[in-house]
Amino acid sequence: MRTLAIGDVCGSIGCAALLKFLPLLKKEKNIDFVIVNGENSADGNGITPDSAESIFCAGADVITGGNHTMHRREIHTALDENPYLLRPDNLPVNYGKGYCFVDLGRTTAAVINLSGQIYLENQKAENPFLRADELLEKAKADGAVHIFVDFHAEATSEKRALGIYLDGKITGFFGTHTHVQTSDLQILPKSTGYITDLGMTGTIDSVLGVESSIIIDRLRNGKTDKFRLSEGICMINGCIFESDKDGKVIKTEQIYIREE
Repeated sequence: MRTLAIGDVCGSIGCAALLKFLPLLKKEKNIDFVIVNGENSADGNGITPDSAESIFCAGADVITGGNHTMHRREIHTALDENPYLLRPDNLPVNYGKGYCFVDLGRTTAAVINLSGQIYLENQKAENPFLRADELLEKAKADGAVHIFVDFHAEATSEKRALGIYLDGKITGFFGTHTHVQTSDLQILPKSTGYITDLGMTGTIDSVLGVESSIIIDRLRNGKTDKFRLSEGICMINGCIFESDKDGKVIKTEQIYIREE
């Protein structure tokens, strides 16, 4: 099975880039299953029913979330109603979930969405290692052959530690949240595909998708101007995990697409 994971989609600009390129990418790379992080897909931040629909229309099978997923009230009902629209399972909210099971016909998959704790203390996330254990048991009980984890976390060390902990227990592990694609895509010793961060889908000339001048002014001068998405040439970041019939990764491929 060939699974494509796409990094954080940033606003309507990122959604438009995804709509433009994802259908072609799926066909060109012979993709069977697509997971997209959409927690910042609404302009401003968060995710709305409209931005989620845009991502699904582009070709995503599952949308994962992060620390901004719950910021827009209009998404709360959708998180309950759509089993393939996730938020980190270890956050203390009473709507939505961070796990889904997908029957793909010739095989089965599960997606687990978790939040980190380091530098995200305000989220009050529960222990991601312990929650991962619980959700892995659920995935196995459901009969999932291919299991993927989106770990939405700030600290590289926390992502790396959880990825190694899950090596051999899951098919693919990818970090999200920091919006910068890392160069460590690999197959871990026990056949789990791993990357510390997928990167983002949004404007290249930006700071994490936001107008650079706003971020610089905030960091240099202490200003608190409202974030505005940067406009311009976009990129799509992600990776492909190719797995065998037993859910073990046999090949990986990094994805970086730049608009011309």
